[in-house]
Amino acid sequence: MYSESDIDAAVGAGALTAQAADDFRTYIARMRVTPAVDEESFRLLTGFNDIFVSIAIVLLLVATSWIGGTIASPFAGLGVAAVAWGLAEYFTARRRMALPSIVLLIAFVGGVAATFAAPIAANADAVNAWLKTVASTEDGQAAIAALIAAVIAAVTAAAAFVHWRRFMVPITVAAAAVAVVGVGISLIVALIPVAREAIYPLVFVAGLAMFAFAMRWDMSDRERRTRRADVAFWLHLAAAPMIAHSLFNLIGVFGGDVDAGRALLVLLLYIGFAVVALAVDRRALLVSSLVYVLYAMYALFQTAGAVELSAAFTALVIGSALLLLSAFWQPVRARVVAMLGDIGGRLPPVQLAH
Repeated sequence: MYSESDIDAAVGAGALTAQAADDFRTYIARMRVTPAVDEESFRLLTGFNDIFVSIAIVLLLVATSWIGGTIASPFAGLGVAAVAWGLAEYFTARRRMALPSIVLLIAFVGGVAATFAAPIAANADAVNAWLKTVASTEDGQAAIAALIAAVIAAVTAAAAFVHWRRFMVPITVAAAAVAVVGVGISLIVALIPVAREAIYPLVFVAGLAMFAFAMRWDMSDRERRTRRADVAFWLHLAAAPMIAHSLFNLIGVFGGDVDAGRALLVLLLYIGFAVVALAVDRRALLVSSLVYVLYAMYALFQTAGAVELSAAFTALVIGSALLLLSAFWQPVRARVVAMLGDIGGRLPPVQLAH
């Protein structure tokens, strides 16, 4: 599988002419009866060798973490980060392998975070005792802990930025953005103790901010032919669970029994998510909120008395609805975009211009 960025790279290297690349895109779109932008393509595998190499990388990193951890807890994360960077110099910078690059980025960022977080977790009792000596109240102790978390998140974000500057793996921007969200929420909790009781609203607002950031990348490449579209994909994938999880928790989906009114509210929200997904031509919101609508529909069928077949009916209804939406994605999206007026003109095109 070749991504849009691969085709553009081939054009830049002279292996393809710009006209040949455009003709190829047109042919593929007509063959699949769908515009190229609606494919929502992103580069994950260049071949089975990606899976083979990724398995080997995971084994090596697990061993590195294990050995480093037996020496001292900081060396587990530090060793993983160092090895992940070294491997990225070959598999990412030279081989351009997709899945291994993603694995190595996650390992690097996670290793940097673990370098600082692991010693704290391993010495939790000593850390708690230290907090009690520097702060006499629980709010003060929580504020200091939040500041420590903010520092760790800031270092992680800086590490992701350095990785992006060197390797430019699309998922890196999303990783850095999540770390920045961690910095922001931690600082708010540190400065405003009552904010600890409003984590879900904070995460919801952060998710909206990340969604807006993703749209900025998306709108800079409306036809999704460059790496910017891949970056936007991962940002949407990070923003969606933050929005869906916090919103559905705020309405108490998992707080107890879901009555008919609450279940219908969940379904209405899911329809709203579907409209947004159609407008921006991204399916991440639908996937992230799927578990909630499944649970709500399941509760509705149980309330109606279909206890034994409630799970089967739920899967039948939601599965059929999603398949229908997928089959008629283009005409439905065309209507949604048309309703948005001038805003629709700034979104990914409904059909190819050529």
